[in-house]
This record gives sequence, structure tokens and C-alpha cells, in this order.
Amino acid sequence: MEKRKIKEGIYSVGAVDWDSRMFDNLIPLPDGTSYNAFLIRGSEKTALIDTVDATMTDVILKRLDQLDCRHIDYIVINHAEQDHSGSLPQIMEKFPEAQVVGTAKCKGMLMDLSLVGEDRFLTVKDGETISLGNRTLEFIHAPWVHWPETMLTYLREDEILFSCDLFGSHLATTDLYVSDEGQVHEAAKRYYAEIMMPFRSILKKHLEKLQKYKLSIIAPSHGPIYNRPEFILDAYQDWVSSKPKNIVVLPYISMHGTTREMVKYLVDALVDKGVTVKQFDLAATDIGKLGIALVDAATIVIGSPTVLTGAHPNVVSTAYLANALRPKVEFLSIIGSYGWGGKMVEQLAQMIPNLKVEIIDPVVIKGFPGKNDYKALDKLATGIAKKHKEHGLI
Repeated sequence: MEKRKIKEGIYSVGAVDWDSRMFDNLIPLPDGTSYNAFLIRGSEKTALIDTVDATMTDVILKRLDQLDCRHIDYIVINHAEQDHSGSLPQIMEKFPEAQVVGTAKCKGMLMDLSLVGEDRFLTVKDGETISLGNRTLEFIHAPWVHWPETMLTYLREDEILFSCDLFGSHLATTDLYVSDEGQVHEAAKRYYAEIMMPFRSILKKHLEKLQKYKLSIIAPSHGPIYNRPEFILDAYQDWVSSKPKNIVVLPYISMHGTTREMVKYLVDALVDKGVTVKQFDLAATDIGKLGIALVDAATIVIGSPTVLTGAHPNVVSTAYLANALRPKVEFLSIIGSYGWGGKMVEQLAQMIPNLKVEIIDPVVIKGFPGKNDYKALDKLATGIAKKHKEHGLI
């Protein structure tokens, strides 16, 4: 277990899931994931920080046995979601003396999931502490990271933040600590985009709250541990608070080539005007990659043919996703074509109420683009570049 030793008496006892490729049957996992849990031995008491997904129960039990763990006083559940609490019933059975520690809302959720009886639960308030003897656990309430019951756990003497889903990354690796910052940056940005970005304004307050804590290590619930915390703290500050960048994200789908032709022309026109474009064919796009692009984008241009009287279903799904993720995008437009009519623009506009964007005149044409249609696309590219310049992005 030396490879899993963080400090004397502090161990990683979670599980690496190499083979999963979908999370919640929703989020792609191109690099697998991990379910992190941590054992902390104090001079008087022992605490387990989080458990693992139910499918990995045998792994955490084996890790605890390898450490000859015969007694646990506290099982801290930072977050009730099943990937953190799934093995809780088996661990409670193995350690019947252990109290389950969490927020009052976490208690309610775990009882709803039939994982914990009320008599086993110890609720803690924001800033409350529990002594393990020579070590102290401080609990930091962090609602909407990314559920309403979430908290973080700070180990004062060792300056370790067990950050739950905050700062996490879906990444299967044998490395205990971050070894490839480029790889982890992309995985953590994907995680932020898919899970944390809808709560960006709340995250900003939580990041401010954490500034008073001295952090030597950040140990999230997914992905490797950060022994250089400023790496992920700086990244989150950028993703949460920085202005959007000079980027147009262009998700599109084309049925017979017309919308694709419009996309190709518009991309070239934007590039000629100094605008970076990230183009995604929705027939084959990994939504995680699209989410990553949305983190920094100033503008979204949606490209779609008209199907019957509305947008293509893949485009409808993407508009719904963008509305749910709430990126800091400032402008939006729509391009596409139709055969005999429809209300695609009106439909898509109604699907993005969470995006506080300025709509730049859409370009929706009948049939294949002609001379005037290309001029309209040039005008759209000019309008986007002008908006970016006015906002200091170019």
C-alpha cells in the first residue's frame, strides 16, 4: 500500500474504473474514471472519507483489509450521489460502530436512498470540526457543487482538502498524483464543462471561500490528487471568472450537404477576420469535447437543416445541452437551410432562455446557397468579428 500512501496514516483506498465509457448513461468517459476514497488514522480515531461506486465495493473492502483496518469511527460522505455512496451499506455492515458524517441535506438524501438509518448519522454544520486526536477534520459546506447537499472536508494539520467532485477529473490512472498536467488539464476541463459549469456563479463564491485555507494537497473524488494545488485552482479561476475568448463554437449537422457548405464558407470567413472557430459535426461529436469548447467561447453559431418544420433532432439536443450548461457565451446565431418552410429559428431561440446572449441575425436560406446567401454569411462573419472587437476579444 506504499504507492497509495499520501502521508503517514493517510491512504487512498478508492478504486480505478478502467472500462466504463459512460457516466450516468449520459457523460462519455473516453479515459475511464476513478472513485476516490481516503482513510485517515488519527492518534485516537479513524475516519474514512467517502466510499466508492457499488460496482467497486470489493476493491475498497480489499484496500481496507490490506491496511489491517479493523475499526472506523467516522465515514464522511461529502456527497450522496451513488458513485460516492454506493458501497456505504457494505462498509457500515463491516464497521457497525462507525457514524456516517454529512450535512443535514445529505442525511435526508442517504435515508431516501435507504443507505443509512437515522441512528447512524451525525450531521455537521459549516465550519464544524471533528477531532481524530492529533488530526482535525473541518467541514466546509459547498452546496451546488454539484448537488445541494455537498460539503468538502479539510484536514487541518496536513493541509489537505478532500474536495469531493470539485476539481475532479474522469481519468483512470495508476498515478496517485498528477504526473501529466496537460492530460489532467483536459480531463478536468471536460469534467468542469459537463458537471460544474451550470453552477459557475456559485463556484466563484466557493473559490473565494477557499482562499482562507492553506492547501498543500487537493484530493478530489475523481482523478489523480493535486500535490501542486495552484495548478487546478488557477485553471478553475480562469474557467469560472475570466472573460470569454475570441472563439466561435459551431455545432452543426447536415443532411444533404447544404448546411455543411454554409458552415465551410462561414468558417473560412471568420478565420479571415481573425476569429478562432471550433467546428463540431453533431452526427459524430463527443459531447464532452463540445462542452470543453463552450467553456471559453464568446459565440455559438448553430447550423441545422430544417426537418419537417423545425431543427434537426441532434441540433435540438445540443441547444438543450448548451442551455443546461450555461456557458459564459455572449453571442449566438443560427445558420441553415429549408426546403419549403418552417420555424427553426423561433424553435431554437425558445430553447436557450438560460443563455443571456445577444442574437446576431441568423442566415437561413432556401435550398443550396447562392451568391446573395454567401454575402449574407460574409455579413454574419463581419458582425461576429465586430462584436468580438468591441468586447476586447480580438
